[in-house]
Amino acid sequence: MYKSIVVPIDLAHGERAKPMIEAAKKLADKGSKLVLVNVVEDIPAYVAAELPGGVIEQSRKSAETKLKALGKEAGVHADVEVRNGQSAAAILAAAEERNADLIVIASHRPGWGDFLIGSTAARVVRHAKCSVHVIR
Repeated sequence: MYKSIVVPIDLAHGERAKPMIEAAKKLADKGSKLVLVNVVEDIPAYVAAELPGGVIEQSRKSAETKLKALGKEAGVHADVEVRNGQSAAAILAAAEERNADLIVIASHRPGWGDFLIGSTAARVVRHAKCSVHVIR
């Protein structure tokens, strides 16, 4: 069905990773490319200046290690990518750069706050140039 699939994973909600990866496996063509993506939100410069040296890079490496472990645990060979920035924009950029034809993303049940400001999944659904499969 799909040849290039981006699976954005919020490591703070790691329990959602397995259902997302399983859905991606079921929707993938033979020989498909899976990309597990984690987005680290930007830290304001005045906060970053107060952090000990190497903390941000160590955080990125830790996220990369966790993504690789999730892929291995799920039995898939996937590329992993850790990006900085606003989550929805970074996910959309990863999908476009990878020429993805599907994004598999998790979403919570929307609450009142989501109707006012929107969730990351909602922004991805609204702005993606490819298909989006939402896991709830």
